[in-house]
Amino acid sequence: MSLILGSGSVGAQTVLLEAVEQGDSAKVREILSDKRARTTVNIADDQGQSPLLRATWLNHIDIARQLIRAGADVNQADAIHDSPYLLAGAQGRLEILRMTLENGADLRSVNRYGGTALIPAAEHGYVEVVRLLLKAGVDPNHVNYLGWTALHEAIVLSDGGPAHQEVLRLLIQAGADVNLPDRQGVRPLSLARQRSQTEMAEILEQAGARP
Repeated sequence: MSLILGSGSVGAQTVLLEAVEQGDSAKVREILSDKRARTTVNIADDQGQSPLLRATWLNHIDIARQLIRAGADVNQADAIHDSPYLLAGAQGRLEILRMTLENGADLRSVNRYGGTALIPAAEHGYVEVVRLLLKAGVDPNHVNYLGWTALHEAIVLSDGGPAHQEVLRLLIQAGADVNLPDRQGVRPLSLARQRSQTEMAEILEQAGARP
């Protein structure tokens, strides 16, 4: 692994990244107990991934907490525009997401598809993640590079099951536009009907959606 060097030695940087990768919480705590070593907390590997981003990928909650307390940047993005905050939302890492929101997460930041953390969370049906992001103030009507909002993705990229039905309700309660068409000019109600998502269509109709 080649490293993008910051302050501190290459050896200290390598040890921290390896400890995170291995889920060695005690080793991470030992490294971060040395204030001089804390200068390595926002280092990155050759994909631009920081220790906190790796901890988020692996859902190492205690390690993520330690890194954030040591000053890890929750918005530090890698080469493909993933940050700990965005990734936590997209992968359903609820506890880490809470920590990023409490430590300066940029709610307007977007991933490589131009989507906020809310859009992939809605796609995957992560109900509690969607709830948390909406409460934090993420815009439910943000449109990504594909021309879709969180509401569109909750329909187009789902099976319309119970989790996505609840996501749809949460988005509507938060002010999602149920009549905003996609790039092809198709409204959410028509998208749901095309996919035989009867329950989703009923929820949209009750919210005033038009075909």
